[in-house]
Amino acid sequence: MGDHVETLKTGVSRREVLLATGATGISVLAGCSAGRTISGLEKWVDEVPRPNVMDPTGTKDGQPYYEMEIREVEQKIHRDLPATTVWGYDGQYPGPTIEAEQGEPIYVRWQNELPDDHLLPEDTTVHSDLVPYDAPGVRVVPHLHGGNVEAESDGKAQAWFTRDFQETGPAFEKKDYYYVNDQPPATLWYHDHSLGITRLNVYAGLAGFYLIRNDHERNLDLPEGEYEIPLVLQDRSFNEDGSLFYPTAVPDEQGGDDGSHPEPSIVPQFYGDTSVVNGKAWPRLSVEPRKYRFRLLNGANSRFYNLKLLEYDESSGETGGDGPPFVQIGTDGGLLSEPVEIDDRLELGSSHRADVVVDFTDYAGETLLLHNDAPTMYRGTVGEDETDTEPLPEVMLVDVSGSGDERDASRLPGDLTRVPEIPVDSVDTERYLTLVPGVDDYGRKLHLLGTEESQSGLRLDDPVTEEPTLGDTEIWSFANLTSMSHPMHIHLVHFQVLGRQPVSDYDPAEDDIELDALEPPKPYELGWNDVVAVHPAEVVHVIVHFGEYDGLFNDQTGEYMWHCHMIEHEDHDMMRPFNVLPDSDDDDGAE
Repeated sequence: MGDHVETLKTGVSRREVLLATGATGISVLAGCSAGRTISGLEKWVDEVPRPNVMDPTGTKDGQPYYEMEIREVEQKIHRDLPATTVWGYDGQYPGPTIEAEQGEPIYVRWQNELPDDHLLPEDTTVHSDLVPYDAPGVRVVPHLHGGNVEAESDGKAQAWFTRDFQETGPAFEKKDYYYVNDQPPATLWYHDHSLGITRLNVYAGLAGFYLIRNDHERNLDLPEGEYEIPLVLQDRSFNEDGSLFYPTAVPDEQGGDDGSHPEPSIVPQFYGDTSVVNGKAWPRLSVEPRKYRFRLLNGANSRFYNLKLLEYDESSGETGGDGPPFVQIGTDGGLLSEPVEIDDRLELGSSHRADVVVDFTDYAGETLLLHNDAPTMYRGTVGEDETDTEPLPEVMLVDVSGSGDERDASRLPGDLTRVPEIPVDSVDTERYLTLVPGVDDYGRKLHLLGTEESQSGLRLDDPVTEEPTLGDTEIWSFANLTSMSHPMHIHLVHFQVLGRQPVSDYDPAEDDIELDALEPPKPYELGWNDVVAVHPAEVVHVIVHFGEYDGLFNDQTGEYMWHCHMIEHEDHDMMRPFNVLPDSDDDDGAE
């Protein structure tokens, strides 16, 4: 397929962007949509809840078997709000945590028990040629994010199913998903991935933690039990009656009032005005003066977080000096080789995870604020004069008690695990993949993904352009030609970040990737990742191996997805399939 995209009104190539911007900046495509503020909603009145750990309901083929019902429930998000109607796995938001053992597979039956009608208004123009919006029932398909799993259980966007599997999508293959868990211990999460309504289903509450453990990790004596806390950070907006508010029109500043857009319409991004942690609005967390392990997940639709703990005076609402630092011990794909203290702030794009240890020993009796300084239209930097942004600086309070109940027996070892480096000289293929702005048939801004040959972007249903062979090592170079940062996610695999450089400094047709010339990965980008933030006017190079590598991960083939994980972008139309092909040398009958 050529550079032209059928519904793309204005495509741009890398060269056109460089000419227009001088490689120093790109005009803002701003577009955010915050909900209404609930006047007088008091902060810091609810304690952070902790998701329960789900037990198997039985066994299948000798392996643990889970039945996870997806239901509509009423849940108190804030003390002073009426109960909010949400969707929850096992009837709770966020869903229960699944804890699996490395190397021990499990089965999960995701059972759709949702009502016939969607909780939130659907824009039926999004993928209208692929999605049967007039079919009865709500479509869902859970995706194990970070799972090195078979294609049939990956939760493809077109593998959706309605209540009791009455209707299924064209990619649906099985009712019981099989998760092999043959990958390093890590913080994964599960969430809905249904084509065209992922943003709505996740916003309604369909997300939960999935933790893989092993004996090596347990023997490290990291904080555990009540001192290990999963925290999913999200933003929401609420109506006065406690119901979820989600916008149904493109904001006026983006031409939303010219009458050309559908109603309801998808919005370019969503940013809520209320911080929600583990399903509670503006909560506080009580801790002892000792070490804690936090499994941090950015579960927001579009928002970036740039996090730091600060001393906080609750009576005045003023922040003071720095609190205890985050010491990162793990990323998306598992433990780092050694702990890394985050000197400044911890950046988390949508779906990004960080496994951190925080030592509150020196802060007994103090109150701390989990602070975020990332503006909504995040561009990898925080300027002093951010315009057209709606930041959410106050995320959660942390109350450190004056004394602890027992001696802190946990420790922070200097060595955590072995993370083998993927050598660049083993690379079979290099791919140049563009992130570009576009406009759809209704004049609405969207984002697309392209290739070196089709730099102005391709649609979800265009022919597959990435087809690695099992056992191959590739470099994927994400070139951001838009005005905002994008958290790019690749299903199935975990990659290592090689570094980044200005988009003007790298032409794939002429330039080699010079590792010594790249800006090195940030401390929180070391180790194994399945998400990487790609900032405007830069190229981020990642190296990925498809299949088992040095005793880690496992061999899988078939169709998977890669996409921006700002969920509004993913729905419209910043998502592409890729195929992992079998190694011909392993095929039966191969000569």
